[in-house]
Amino acid sequence: MNNLNDKQLIKELLKGGESIVGPFARIQDPAAIEILGYGGFDFGIIDLEHGPASIHQVENLIRAAKLVGLSPIIRIRENSQTMIQRALDAGAIGVQIPQINNAEMAREAVRSAKFHPMGERGVCRFTRSAQYSHIPKEVYFDKANDESLVILQVEGLEGVRNIDKIVEVDGFDVLFIGPYDLSQALGIPGQVEDPKVIETMESITKKARERGIAVGAFADNLNSVKRFIDMDLQYLSFGIDTGIFYESTKKVVSDVKNLIEDRKDLRV
Repeated sequence: MNNLNDKQLIKELLKGGESIVGPFARIQDPAAIEILGYGGFDFGIIDLEHGPASIHQVENLIRAAKLVGLSPIIRIRENSQTMIQRALDAGAIGVQIPQINNAEMAREAVRSAKFHPMGERGVCRFTRSAQYSHIPKEVYFDKANDESLVILQVEGLEGVRNIDKIVEVDGFDVLFIGPYDLSQALGIPGQVEDPKVIETMESITKKARERGIAVGAFADNLNSVKRFIDMDLQYLSFGIDTGIFYESTKKVVSDVKNLIEDRKDLRV
C-alpha cells in the first residue's frame, strides 16, 4: 500500500520531477478501489466520462481510496463548472477534464476549480472537501486552492493546434494526452503506437515541459509505459480496473486449465 495520504504530496512529487502511477477506475464497488490502494498504486482516476458511476456514488469511492492511501482523482464528462465543483466538493484531490481544445477552455476549467482570487468556484464549506465545515473558513479556501490538482486533457486536433496557447494558461498542474482519442483525430483510430501519434505526443510534451508543466498519458501495456517514461511523462495512467481484473482472471483460468490438460496427457 502506498502512503500518498497528504493531498499535497502528489503535487510535490510532480514538481520534484517524480513519476506516479494509477489506473482508471470504473468499477462502482468501493472494495475495488481499496484493492487498487492495497496493490500499491499512487492514485486512481474515478471515471465519470466512460464509466457508469454517478456523482452520488463518488463520495464512497473517495472514502475507500483515502482509507488505503490511494489519491482519488475524478475524470468528469465535460468541461462543466457544475461537474468540476461537485467533483471537488465530494473530496477528490483533483479533477481531470476531457477535450480541452483551446486556451479559453483551459482558463474556464481553472476558474471553475479554484476559489477567488484564482477562480470562481462556487463557495460552500458544508461539503466533504471542507470536512462539513470542520475546517475553518479562514483556512479552507486557500487550502483548497493550494492543494487541488487540475488536469487538462488534450486529445483532438484543435487542442494540438492550440497547444502553444494552452500551455501558457496559469493554474493547472498536468497536461494529459489521450492517445486513443488522438489516434482517432489523426485518422488512425486505435493505432496508438503509430509514428504519427508518437510524434504528436512528443511535440505536445516538449512544449508543456518547457513551461514546467507535468505531462501524463494513458498506457495499456508496459512498452507504452517505458516509452512515456523516456518521453519524460510523470503522470502515468496505466490500465483500467475492469481490464486489470479481466487480464488477471484470464491468466488464472488459462494456467489452471493448462494444468488440467497436462494431467490428462499423463493419463493417456
